[in-house]
Amino acid sequence: MGSDVSDQVGGKVLRRDAAENRQRLLDAAATVFSARGLDVGVDEIARVAGVGIGTLYRRFPTKDALVSELVRQVLEDFVALAEEALSVPDGEGLEQVLYGTGAILASNRGCLSRMWNDDETTILRDEYRRILFELLARAKQHGRIREDATDADLDLIFWSVRGVVGTTRGVTDTGWWRILAVMIAGLRPGAERLDAPPMSTEQVAHIMELLEAR
Repeated sequence: MGSDVSDQVGGKVLRRDAAENRQRLLDAAATVFSARGLDVGVDEIARVAGVGIGTLYRRFPTKDALVSELVRQVLEDFVALAEEALSVPDGEGLEQVLYGTGAILASNRGCLSRMWNDDETTILRDEYRRILFELLARAKQHGRIREDATDADLDLIFWSVRGVVGTTRGVTDTGWWRILAVMIAGLRPGAERLDAPPMSTEQVAHIMELLEAR
């Protein structure tokens, strides 16, 4: 069928070459944003992708649309990772998804600031968190995680790792791994009693509202 359909976005069917150009632009944007941040111009993204600026604007009318699509792909990867972890036995899925999430974040440093305030990906974020909290419950049932660990603790671990990934850009690609390992070690049963109370659901919701408003 030559250049017939191979992808569909926003209800419009794209020819194979158009779909390939679109993915090249997304891959180039992920690379450029990760190295230089979101302030880089779209002309540089088009150059790295090997397409003209007109092609970029046909696929993504605005820079914001391009960033939003990158965020959507990252969150789809999160959900796929979490769904796969549901099949891991003995409550080990939580640790697998935490390390996997860190790796995905480290490969997509450029769009970290948009992870929790993109209106188009709310459903994906909610699904990821739902599975993550289910994995926490399973880890507790199998004695891998302390009983007093909460959903809010996982939210804070995610935000902490995201912060480390973002601030170590250009210095190390793996610094987040040790910090995550330290936090997971602190979640193990048998550790000392945690005197500080956990954050409440209302506090976490308020923080997420602040993040979404930025």
